[in-house]
Amino acid sequence: MLAFILRRLAQAVVVMLTVAFIAFMLFQYVGDPVTNILGQDATPEQRDQMRADLGLDQPFFVQFGRFVANAVQGEFGLSLRQGQKVSTLLLERFPATLELVIVAAVIALVVGIPMGVYTALNRGTFLSQLMLTFSLLGVSLPTFLIGILLIMVFSVTLGWLPSFGRGEVVQLGEVWTTGWLTATGWKHLILPAVTLAIFQLTLIMRLVRAEMLEVLRTDYIKFARARGLSNRAVHFGHALKNTLVPVITITGLQLGGLIAFAIITETVFQWPGMGLLFIQAVTFADIPVMAAYLCLIALIFVIINLAVDLLYFAVDPRLRVERPGSAH
Repeated sequence: MLAFILRRLAQAVVVMLTVAFIAFMLFQYVGDPVTNILGQDATPEQRDQMRADLGLDQPFFVQFGRFVANAVQGEFGLSLRQGQKVSTLLLERFPATLELVIVAAVIALVVGIPMGVYTALNRGTFLSQLMLTFSLLGVSLPTFLIGILLIMVFSVTLGWLPSFGRGEVVQLGEVWTTGWLTATGWKHLILPAVTLAIFQLTLIMRLVRAEMLEVLRTDYIKFARARGLSNRAVHFGHALKNTLVPVITITGLQLGGLIAFAIITETVFQWPGMGLLFIQAVTFADIPVMAAYLCLIALIFVIINLAVDLLYFAVDPRLRVERPGSAH
């Protein structure tokens, strides 16, 4: 177990260094930070002085080493567009994105898993076919179109829910804000959370259905039925438990995907999260914000992957068995 964790940590370090290198290259080949700061009218002496102040006159690997050292401390410099520390901007936007992702993930799991189980156990029924049709639409339609359709129906036509913004929030501590403690916060959260959850929900549903059907055909399920166990015990005590192993993998990866790809949803609903901040940074070529966002998303994926790997040991006992001659 310890060797497994150390090996995964070593892989995580390699991944983070690779992403850091890509983020660092943005500073080298996307725009000129000296021009962005001083403008086109700066004199050569001013440009040389600013380049020296930023450390851009140092060798390449020295600059990269300083970038990695600052990134480890959470420092990515100042936003070229807003003039504030990038770490401060991310901390201000992170609560909004995290709350949106958590609600979307809960919706996807709470709805997707039961729908997958139902369609696997009740094949051919009208409701099962209706759910499969819904899942096909959820996978096929792009996220921005789903968001626009929901806005048109529930905001424009029915007028039930707001179409943009985060609503009223409550300040918790110095940097954390939450809309979970206000009625308007929840009303603003419903549409973007459902929009973000639909693709993940349909993906989880179809995965659970496929895995459930495969598990139900295995020999140990047939033996469980031969022992006289009830359908409830077979379906939920044996089949579903073994179905959840690959579901954990996909769900873990999709949780990171929700954070990374909430960009579209946040743009459609003008949700003040990190995704909207990243889109604004791309529009204005704000390289420090773009680099920090890439590193943060990579770190989130690495942490989630490590957590998923550790969950394997808790869910699947076969992975805890040491094989003769194995590395464990």
